[in-house]
Amino acid sequence: MDIFAIILTILGLVFFETITSLDNAIINSEVLSKMSQKARRWFLLWGMLIAVFAIRGILPLLILYLANPELGIEGVATAMFSEDPAVAEAVEQSSPILLIAGGVFLLFLFFHWLFLEPKHFGLPGEEFFKKQGVWFFAVVSVALALITWFAINKDPLMAFGAVVGSTAFFIVHGFKQNAELKEMELKDGSTNLSDMSKLLYLEVIDATFSIDGVVGAFAFTMAVPLILIGNGIGALVVRELTIRNIENVKKYVFLKNGAMYSVLFLGVIMILDSFGFDIPSWVSPVITFGAVAFFFWKSHRHLKNGGMTKNHNR
Repeated sequence: MDIFAIILTILGLVFFETITSLDNAIINSEVLSKMSQKARRWFLLWGMLIAVFAIRGILPLLILYLANPELGIEGVATAMFSEDPAVAEAVEQSSPILLIAGGVFLLFLFFHWLFLEPKHFGLPGEEFFKKQGVWFFAVVSVALALITWFAINKDPLMAFGAVVGSTAFFIVHGFKQNAELKEMELKDGSTNLSDMSKLLYLEVIDATFSIDGVVGAFAFTMAVPLILIGNGIGALVVRELTIRNIENVKKYVFLKNGAMYSVLFLGVIMILDSFGFDIPSWVSPVITFGAVAFFFWKSHRHLKNGGMTKNHNR
């Protein structure tokens, strides 16, 4: 990759990590507002170090290890920074399995948002799909069957990767639902936990919600050092927004829509890439910038018009 491609990729990763973490940042900010100044400072410093170096560092390593178990943890850690052609070839051969698993995960994530999650309706058709929530499981089941059918003819391990991606989605979704309930308890003050216990819960919740950004990062690049840099900077930006500017961010009601359409595009790119389609490296960051910029503009126009919009919060 040339320097321009590297910079574009890192910027795309920062942008994607930031935009997909905004919901979590908003809840974190509301919880922190009911805590002491000392707790807030701890969250900003030590919590940030945990988010950047531990969570965003370990998850890509774990994903790469699951795709290349024959290398072992030490071998995968070396492969992340190695220029050994043999190691690079081993990682490259496993990339279709990793990409199709990640692509299915992101595709399911988008459809769950489209059919089931509360949202401000930003595009025609979103309200219609929200009313058809019962069809979510049918849609993702048919999508998985089709992807698996085409994958099994190319490589049985790719078909298995697609199934792993769907399994990972439902496991992570279960953890997310539990995390959201715990966040609401912390937010409403319906728990007698100490500030330190609340901070530890926030870190665990952050780890759960960071999986989306880490999985999506592989749509930008297979170079783990770039993922570490981009996601790390994105986590820093989210921490800063959590402490200082979250109220302004909350006014831009369609940003979540932009994040989820980015997830859709990145999921499709990962699946196509796994089947051997040559997707230029600049496509993922440009699509992410474009989708989020459109919904940022739409949110800005919404604010100028007085903030009236249809939404579904149940």
